[in-house]
Amino acid sequence: MSQSSKLTPVTPVQTRLSTFFITSPSSGGSSSCRKRPLSSDSISPSPPIRQQCSPLSKQLKMSQSSDVVLISSQPDHDLDPELPTTKQDSDTEVMSEEQLKQIQLRREEAAKKRQVSLFTYGMDSSWKSALKDDLSKPYFRELIEFVENERSRGSVYPPPQDVFSWSKHCHIQDVRVVVLGQDPYHGPSQAHGLCFSVNPGVQIPPSLLNIYKELKSDISEFEAPKHGNLVSWAEQGVLLLNACLTVRAREANSHKQKGWEKFTDAIVQWINKNLNGVVFLLWGKPAQEKGSAINGKKHYVLRCAHPSPLSADRGFFGCKHFSKTNTYLENNGKRAIIWNSLAGSSKQ
Repeated sequence: MSQSSKLTPVTPVQTRLSTFFITSPSSGGSSSCRKRPLSSDSISPSPPIRQQCSPLSKQLKMSQSSDVVLISSQPDHDLDPELPTTKQDSDTEVMSEEQLKQIQLRREEAAKKRQVSLFTYGMDSSWKSALKDDLSKPYFRELIEFVENERSRGSVYPPPQDVFSWSKHCHIQDVRVVVLGQDPYHGPSQAHGLCFSVNPGVQIPPSLLNIYKELKSDISEFEAPKHGNLVSWAEQGVLLLNACLTVRAREANSHKQKGWEKFTDAIVQWINKNLNGVVFLLWGKPAQEKGSAINGKKHYVLRCAHPSPLSADRGFFGCKHFSKTNTYLENNGKRAIIWNSLAGSSKQ
């Protein structure tokens, strides 16, 4: 090779370039192709090359001054028709019907988990962790479908972001008092996820007015607020939990026996089993039935009539549950509930 000759790559038809051939002019002025290895300093070792290069040379437009032609190491199917036409032909296995079925099942399961996650997005993580078994059960998925179908047909209370608001104000392990209600309020703008409580600016319901009346009689410093929002109690560890967590507008008990009772039973039983020294306030027969399995040796269970105007005179008034709750908590090394916190609440 002359000193003036340069190694000039000529672009081949193929797309991947790795193997080198050395070309030099023949005596007749045309280029001929012969195999000659380059030095190890100029190129790394390459795979074995074909001995005959004339068919391939016809595909290349080589300059007579070229000394090096770059040849693709990618198999050329025109040169070797027996090579597989695609990568799939050579190394991809066809999945069996059973494998395809398993993939579909995993996709469906993932979709169900996403559905549960979206439905419970307002639930505190500590409650989700404690209730994860029930959240994955078929009854809860059926409950989700029922509630979503109800919302598609009309108004349902409370709004989606408030269904689990009872979990937002304290972690499950910090619950000190449990008040069990029945059904969310079914009027516009009333229900916001806490039993007996209403949104700010909404008229105080009759049952809550009777609760305030009993509090004033039981705890002398209590001042009845001009609102019905009980969030400040929830922030102190008072779980205000309805047996059913949703309701159709203007139709009391319309979501009864659709799955909520199983879920709220699981909440009560988790607290009953995993915590100690919790006060349970069971007002009315439905609440007392729901709390019938509570361990009275581990917890303090107080029962009386419901505060509704229809039954408050039959045992709710004069029950003194609020002072009894604080006495028990303090005797067991826990902070008393500041029932009067509602008076200083900003939720006016």
